[in-house]
Amino acid sequence: MLELSWPWFLLLLPLPFIMYFLPKAKPKGDGIWWGNTEQLVNHQDGKAIPKRPALRYACLLVSWILLIFAMTQPVWLGEPTKVTPSGRDLLIALDLSGSMQVTDMALNGQPANRLEAAKSVLSDFIQERRGDRIGIIVFGSKAYLQAPLSFDTKTINQLVQEAQIGFAGEQTAIGDAIGLGIKRLEDKPSDKKVLILMTDGANTAGRVQPQQAAAFAASQNVKIHTIGIGADSMIVQSFFGPKAINPSSDLDETLLKNIAAQTGGEYFRAKSTEDLQAIYQTLDALEPTPAEDIWQRPLTSLFHWLGLGSIIFLGLALLASKQLTLNSSFFHKRISRKGGQA
Repeated sequence: MLELSWPWFLLLLPLPFIMYFLPKAKPKGDGIWWGNTEQLVNHQDGKAIPKRPALRYACLLVSWILLIFAMTQPVWLGEPTKVTPSGRDLLIALDLSGSMQVTDMALNGQPANRLEAAKSVLSDFIQERRGDRIGIIVFGSKAYLQAPLSFDTKTINQLVQEAQIGFAGEQTAIGDAIGLGIKRLEDKPSDKKVLILMTDGANTAGRVQPQQAAAFAASQNVKIHTIGIGADSMIVQSFFGPKAINPSSDLDETLLKNIAAQTGGEYFRAKSTEDLQAIYQTLDALEPTPAEDIWQRPLTSLFHWLGLGSIIFLGLALLASKQLTLNSSFFHKRISRKGGQA
């Protein structure tokens, strides 16, 4: 089904015909004047100069029509499809601080940093959430909304994959991330507010204290599930040889447990990519809130195709006009040569 966003532009369609029937300007002086060079005739051969005004006018007319229809912003409405939402609005707060680049995870048997592991698991989780509205918050020294709540899980997943360490700063503002999540969920029903917070450190930045943010989240019926990511043992090379260290020594598990307990959520510890996958499978089992079906119709814009067609026909008209000009020049040369011989 075709739909025009700005149909009033169609009023411009008859403009070329109006211009055509307007009185034409008359030349001044005694000189001979031709309105069009195609009126010239080669009397020596008794044949008219090759003319292409009809082709030129036709191309100009088609170009004008396509341009006007492009200006109406036409869109093609596809067949309606049914989306059955589960009723869950999930906000995922992802830590992008500098510590997320620690390589203590593995993907497909290869070493990977924490963010790479988190994005890989999140990708599978988001793709399975068809019918849910998912939003993404990224935080470091500050918290930002990467993607608002949306049913478009494909776009949400793409935005997650584009997130990079340091985008939001090098520190960790857990309280600000929770505060932003509460703000984005404030207009939602009380039984649908869920925030999943993933971090590998402690609160080191931000204007809001995490405990205060958690208390406010509880008062607003926002359930927060917290995930502490990072291995508890890692072999590094030192001056004296290989040495085992705890790369998650900065993880504030006590804080994350308190936030989850205060808001009615759960705390999870992810020491490996497999742990992350298991955690998100658990989160995926949350009971949905029933909701009505939503009908959506895909929209396909036709503006660029019509605009391209208008440019092509305009070019053809210019090409026909150029050919006519070349023919006229050739005719004038022959007339001049004939006059010289006389």
